[in-house]
Amino acid sequence: MKKFAYILLIALSATFASCGDDFLEAETQSAFDESVVFSNYTLAEYNVFSISETFGHTNNYRGRFLPWYGFNTDSEWYVSTTQDAKSEIATYAITVNNSQLNLDNGPYNEIYAGIERANICIKGLRTYGDVENKADMAYLLGESLTLRAFLYYELLKSFGDVPARFEPITSATIYLPKSDRDVIYKQILADLDEAANYLPWPATSAATMTTDRVSKAFAHGLYARVALAASGYALRPEDGMVGTGDAGSIRLSSDSELSKEVLYPKVLTKLEEVIKSGSLSLYTDYKQLWKDFNNFDLTAGKENIFVIPFGDARGRWNYTFAIRTNINGSGRGGTVGPAPTLYFDFDKNDQRRDLTCVNFKYEKDGVIEPAGIENWYFGKYRFQWMEKQPYTGGNDDGIKPVVMRYSDVLLMAAEVANELGKLDEAKGYFKEVRQRATGAAAESYVAALGSKDAMFNAIVDERNFEFAGEFLRKGDLIRWNMLKDKLDESINDYRDLKNIRGDYANLNPEGDVWYRTVGDEIEFYGFNGERVAPEGEEWSKKGGYLTKDTDGQTEERASTIYTADPNQHMYWPIFQATIINSQGSLVNDFGY
Repeated sequence: MKKFAYILLIALSATFASCGDDFLEAETQSAFDESVVFSNYTLAEYNVFSISETFGHTNNYRGRFLPWYGFNTDSEWYVSTTQDAKSEIATYAITVNNSQLNLDNGPYNEIYAGIERANICIKGLRTYGDVENKADMAYLLGESLTLRAFLYYELLKSFGDVPARFEPITSATIYLPKSDRDVIYKQILADLDEAANYLPWPATSAATMTTDRVSKAFAHGLYARVALAASGYALRPEDGMVGTGDAGSIRLSSDSELSKEVLYPKVLTKLEEVIKSGSLSLYTDYKQLWKDFNNFDLTAGKENIFVIPFGDARGRWNYTFAIRTNINGSGRGGTVGPAPTLYFDFDKNDQRRDLTCVNFKYEKDGVIEPAGIENWYFGKYRFQWMEKQPYTGGNDDGIKPVVMRYSDVLLMAAEVANELGKLDEAKGYFKEVRQRATGAAAESYVAALGSKDAMFNAIVDERNFEFAGEFLRKGDLIRWNMLKDKLDESINDYRDLKNIRGDYANLNPEGDVWYRTVGDEIEFYGFNGERVAPEGEEWSKKGGYLTKDTDGQTEERASTIYTADPNQHMYWPIFQATIINSQGSLVNDFGY
C-alpha cells in the first residue's frame, strides 16, 4: 500500500502521543496542504487506504484483535485448558493488566488510530472533495464513513462504551471520557445511511470489483448488523453512569430512537434492497466457498461482501484457526475449534457439518491422525487449500478474514421480517440459506415453522450452523440475552456426550468409532450412532473414542469454558496502559 508524507502526518496524530499541543494544532506545511490532498483523487485515495492500513498493525487485527475476540460461545471453544493470560481472555476472566492485550499499541488504541485517519479523510473530502459533483470522490467519502462505522462497531462490541471521536483530534479533545454507546450507535447509523448514497453495488465500478473495498451492499449489511446490536440486549451502565465505575445490568437501550419498532423497518428496507439488487448470490457448494476463500479469491459479486484487507503477507487467520497442521516442525492452527457437540447438532445431511467440524489433524510429513473427541477444528480454514499462495511456516499467512457474507444478509432479513410479523417473508429468506445446506429437505423443515417463536428459534440455530468459526456468535448471543444460558447448555451437552446420555444416548455406548484416510481427510464411522464395524479391511478401530477421558480432560474442559461470569464480563475492560495514559479521563465500568 502506497504512503507519502501526508499519511505520515495522519499516523503521527493518531498515536495520541504526548508531543504537546503545538504539534496537534500546528499550521499545515504546504507539502501536506489538505486543499491539495483532498481535491486530488489519487492523493485522497492514498489517505483512505491509510485507514485500512491500520488493520495490519502487529497488535491490532493482525495479531491481537482477530485472534482473541469472539469466543468462548456455544460453538467456538478455545482448545487449550492451560490457565494463562490467553485463557483469561477466552474464559471471561480477563483483567485490566492481561499481558496479551494490556499494550500501548493494543487493539483499543490501534482501532482509534484508524478512526482518526478516517476523521481526517472525512473532513478533508467534505471540504475539498467536491463530492456533490465527482462520483469518484463521493465514493472515497462513502468508504471513509463506512470504515469509520465498522471500526466503531468493533470497539463497541469489544469494550461496551468508549469515547466518541468524530472530528480530528485537537489539544482540547486529546483526552475524552467515555460516551454512552447510544451516541455512537446513532452517529454511525446515520453515517452508513449517508455512505450508501455514494457507494456502488459490488462489481459495478472499478473500486467495488474486489471484496477488500466497501460497497453499497456492505454499507446496508453493516447498518443492519449495527442496528440489531443497538436495539438488542447488552450489559449497560445505568443511564447517566457511563464511565463512573457502574457495574451495569443486562437491558435494552432506553433511547426510543434505537428501539426495534423504529430501527427494524429501516433495516428490512436496506436488506431487501441488497437482495433485490441481484448483485450477490450464495455459492451452491459450501465447500467451494471456503476453498476459494483459502485461495485468496477477492472477486466481488459472489457471496463474500467484505473482507479484512490484509496485505498478502500479513495476518494470522489460518495461523490461528485452521485445522491443526505440523509445518516445518511447528504446530499451526487449531487455537480455537468447534465445541465438541456442534457436529452432532447438525442434520447428518447438512453439507456444512463435515466442513465446519473436523476431527482430524495433520502431523509431520502430512500424516493425518484423529484429533480426539475433545479437539475439533474448523475445516473452513486449511493450509492444504492455500494453492495460490502456499503457507510455508512464517508468522503471517495473508488470509483475508471474511467480515460479511450474503447468507448473513438473508438470515438478518429473516430475523427482522419475523420480528415485524412477516412470517412468510422470513421463511423465504431463511429457506434460501437452509436449502443450500440441506437440499430438498429444507422445504418441509421451513414449512413446519408455523409461529414467530418457532422461526426465531430456528434462526438462532441456523446462524450457529452457518457461521461457526466466523466469530459472529458472541455478538448474536449477547443481543439475544442468551450468552450464559447457551454456554451452560453447551457445557452440559459436552458432559452428556462423554457419558453417552441425553441427546447422545443413540450413540454407541462403548464409544467406539472407526476411521480411514480418504485423500487428504479422515472419514469417521460411528458418529451417527453406528454400533458395528463397517465392511472393508481399510477401516481402523478407535475403541472408546467418544467416551475416553484423557488425563481428566473432560471435566477440566467443561469447567474452564468460563471461569468468571460471562454476563458480567461480556466486554473487555479498557486496559491499564490506556487508562494510565488517559490522564484520568477514562474509568472502567462493569466491575473491572
